[in-house]
Formats: sequence, C-alpha cells, structure tokens
Amino acid sequence: MKVVLAFSGGLDTSYCAIYLSKELGYEVHAVTVNTGGFDANEKLGLEEKAKILGVASYQFLDVTEEFYQKGVKYLLFGNVLKNNTYPLSVSAERVFQAVAIANYANEVGAEAIAHGSTGAGNDQIRFDLVFHTLCPEKEVITPIRDQQISREVEIEFLQNHGVEGDWEKAKYSINQGLWGTSVGGKETLTSDQYLPEEAFPSQLQNESHETITIGFEKGEPVSFNGEKGGSVDIIQQLNQVGSTYAIGRDIHVGDTIIGIKGRVGFEAPGALMLIKAHHALEKHVLSKTQLKLKDQLAAWYGDLMHEGQYLDPAMRDMEQFFQSTQENVTGEVKIHLAPYRFYIEGITSSNDLMQSAFGQYGEMNKAWTGEDAKGFVKILANQVKIINAVHHD
Repeated sequence: MKVVLAFSGGLDTSYCAIYLSKELGYEVHAVTVNTGGFDANEKLGLEEKAKILGVASYQFLDVTEEFYQKGVKYLLFGNVLKNNTYPLSVSAERVFQAVAIANYANEVGAEAIAHGSTGAGNDQIRFDLVFHTLCPEKEVITPIRDQQISREVEIEFLQNHGVEGDWEKAKYSINQGLWGTSVGGKETLTSDQYLPEEAFPSQLQNESHETITIGFEKGEPVSFNGEKGGSVDIIQQLNQVGSTYAIGRDIHVGDTIIGIKGRVGFEAPGALMLIKAHHALEKHVLSKTQLKLKDQLAAWYGDLMHEGQYLDPAMRDMEQFFQSTQENVTGEVKIHLAPYRFYIEGITSSNDLMQSAFGQYGEMNKAWTGEDAKGFVKILANQVKIINAVHHD
C-alpha cells in the first residue's frame, strides 16, 4: 500500500515516517511543500533526513509563488490580522500545502495520505478538509492524532529506532513560511508565560535605527528602498531585515476551529510591516465606505482562511472585491525600524485624498464657508434633537 506523507522534517512527521513503514507496513512517499520557508540548503537537508528515515521516495514541491498569488496577496489586500494580532502565517499556508499534497497523491496513485497533526489543533482540520474535497476516496492516516501521544513519547520512539536528532530543539514546534513563522512550546500551553528569547528563530542583531521605503502598485509591494522587485522577493527581504531587529514577535490567543482556546507564538516581520504599511496607504487613498466594507469582508475572509475553508466559492467572491478596491492603492510608505519595534513615518501617493486644496484638518476650510458648516451641523443634529425632545422627562 502506498501512502503520501506530508513531511516537514520535524519531530511529528519524522515519527510518522518510521511508524507508517515499520509498524503499519506502508510504502512511504514523503513530500515537502515549500511555501517560502526553506532555502536550497534546507531543501537538501530535508531530502537527506527523509532518506535516513527510510522512505521509498522524496519530493520537494515549491508553491511559494502560488501561495502569494492566491492567498497572501488577498490577506494583504484585506489587512487581515486574526484578533487584531496574527497575520495567519501558518493558517494560510496549510491550505496550499494540502492542495499540493492532494494533487501529488492523485498523480502517483497513492491509496492513502498521512500527516502529523494532533487531535487538539487546527491543522488536522485544514488538511482533512482539502483531502476530503480533492481526493475523497483516499484514506487519511494521522498517527499522532489517533494515538494521542506526547512529544516526549515521539522522541523516545525515534531514539529506539536509531534516529538521532537535536531533541532539545524539538521541544519547540517551528513552522516557517513566506508570511511568517509560528512557534509552539510548553509556554504557549499556559496562559501566563511568554516564549523565551531562544525559542524564536531569529535573534536581535541590529541595535541601530533606520528608515526603509516600500513601494506599492495597486496594493501589491513592487519595490524596496527604490529597487524594483517581485512581491515574493520583497516579502523575503522584509523578513530578512526585520528579523535582524527582532521585529514581528508576538503570541496570538484565539478560538480554535474545534472550540477550545489556543495560544501560538509567531515571528512575522515581513507580514506585519507590509500589512501596517499597506493599511496606512489605504487610509489615504480609499473612501470611508470602502474602508468600512473592506474591514467587514476581511474579517470573514480571515476566519474562513483560518478554518481551512479556502475552497469555498465565497472566498473567490471576496477576492474579486478586494482586487477592485486596490485600483488606486499606489504609492510609497516609509517605515522606521528599531530593535523589537517599527512604526509608519508617512506615505507619498498621487492618489492621496488628503488634498490641501479642499481644506486642512483642524486648520482651514477652503471648499466651504463657515455658514455651510453651521448648516451642516444643524441638519446633522436633527435626529438626536427629535429623539431627545420626544423622550425628554
């Protein structure tokens, strides 16, 4: 029997590779789906690790550009931050990994698909929803979920099968991608503890200050400090420079798909800087109603993405709306970087609606008179005046 294993090279999927072949007798075909978290050296390391674990074959599928074009781009357009905190770093990429794995399993004619999710998290649902949709005839095998085993038991199992590793590091679950890195460990299982410095993938290297400039064209990042580039490349550059300042760290607390509260640490410098920069630019170039409608749809879009419902056609409808709103979101945004923090300095855009020809807020009215203003205020007060008169005691 042939099984395709979603393989990240971490503790859980390493356990699955051994367990599926040694204990269940499957022919294991490991697949890593890159959504921007692995470089060339890491790719080679993953292939070597998979071979050490004895898999029948190994494939490395790169869907980073697709992840940006079909997912990240719309999260940016919507300025999506789950609970005003989390940029859906892992939530979003899981769907694209699942789709790539399902397509590969169909290609190679596998009878089953396996992944290393637990029974207490969101990833199990994100993977399974896609598999049940795109390859419903295939069995889904989840050893960690089915056995309800701890990380300590997994480590002991691998050691007993002669697999060596950095088990101290394995105490933290790290998932890295284009839109950020999630960090889970014993501290995130509590409500009162923060992750230690060493748990984050990047450490503070730069204690100076600097200002960078991001150029946007129709809502998409197209330049970094004046140098034109692809959006994926710019996100990667922002991740790199932001990580040297230890920017983009936080812990997200939210409601999981299965109904329990959950905490997860993350480091997403590129995502957070871009979302804040993009949002600042939008506030200058979009109308009040556009901004309000976007906020409402962004909440829906983020929730559906978070819960693995990416294949719902409503997502395509919202994406068309987001795309339409970006027509005038063009300009440059300056971001000030410092250790552990950043802020937006300002924007420059030919579409800026903050035009002095009409007036300057709190200073000068140029397109209306004082009498116009008095009349406007008087009419605006009518409804509340009527209510107050009717209900006055």
